[in-house]
Amino acid sequence: MELAIAIIQDALVILGLVIMTIGVYGVIRFPDIYTRVHAASKAVFLGVISILLATVLSGGADVVLRAILIGVFLLLTTPVAAHTIAQAAYQRGEPMKTPGAIDESESGLPEKSDEPRD
Repeated sequence: MELAIAIIQDALVILGLVIMTIGVYGVIRFPDIYTRVHAASKAVFLGVISILLATVLSGGADVVLRAILIGVFLLLTTPVAAHTIAQAAYQRGEPMKTPGAIDESESGLPEKSDEPRD
């Protein structure tokens, strides 16, 4: 039984590392800030959750509680942070460089200017 749990823990840790590595590759490879933020936020959340699941399998009640709290915190804050970063880039006028990207907002991108914003 303990051998099976150890194998599952190792598999979850490796899965988390693979997901985060793919996310880093996406951050380097993708052409614009919007797709980079998407890759980074998914990689952080999915990779860390996988590693937290491995931790839950090995720990006692206090470790399980901490891992659950960390998971809930990530679940609540990761999308908000990604949205805030993308919204700031959009308001700054960063173009969408991804082929086939369509700006569906009513206002479109603001014009870039050298003047500081209020």
